[in-house]
Amino acid sequence: MTAFDFSALGFAVRRDIPEAYSAYWEVLAAPGNWWTGPERVAIADASREALSCEFCVLRKQSLSAYGVNGIHKNSGPLSGRVVDAVHRIITDQNRITQTFVDDNAANGLSKAAYVELVGIVVTVFSIDEFNRALGISLQPLPEPKPGEPSFELPDALVEDMGFVPTIPAHGATGKNADSWVPGSAANVVRALSLVPDAARGWQQIAGAQYLSLQGMQNLVQDDNRSINRMQMELIAGRVSAVNECFY
Repeated sequence: MTAFDFSALGFAVRRDIPEAYSAYWEVLAAPGNWWTGPERVAIADASREALSCEFCVLRKQSLSAYGVNGIHKNSGPLSGRVVDAVHRIITDQNRITQTFVDDNAANGLSKAAYVELVGIVVTVFSIDEFNRALGISLQPLPEPKPGEPSFELPDALVEDMGFVPTIPAHGATGKNADSWVPGSAANVVRALSLVPDAARGWQQIAGAQYLSLQGMQNLVQDDNRSINRMQMELIAGRVSAVNECFY
């Protein structure tokens, strides 16, 4: 397993954090539901390139996301459409629309493939931001594993929120029964459920960096956390405001 080693920092990092990161790197390298291992790692690499993409800077400054023309920084094998989706999620996510998702789906980037892509991008970005916050180098991306995607879809899907189909609030059953705690199917938890493995990967990292789905039921103090729930939510609210996340 790839090791995230924070021992040289001069202060302790909870053991479950590097363990969760290393476990996700193994998952990232393997074939997913809609992308191969090499494609998944390339998506992760594109998420890093987005932060130094000159076209993304120009577009972010434009009144409309379609107000300027240009080409994304792209040193990998992914198509321009896929790279555009990755970069939009990193640099201009507030202007992603239903039309954008539908247009991608009509031109080769299916909604299921898009959801898996979103899962990779937001999870890798969360891990990378941890390193950036500590002022240390990003972990090298894992070596891709061979194999083909499963092309598996959940049995029950609805279109009652967001831009993509999701498992309904009451539909986390069978092999997907671990998708959320019964009675706690918040939309933010359901968001990636079109590709349950993408949701699982994100939840494992969120569980280490923030709280597990079960831990969210504890509104006072998690024994494995240095600050209490009120302090955690104050920080989370401030970060959300700075990042213009209005969920």
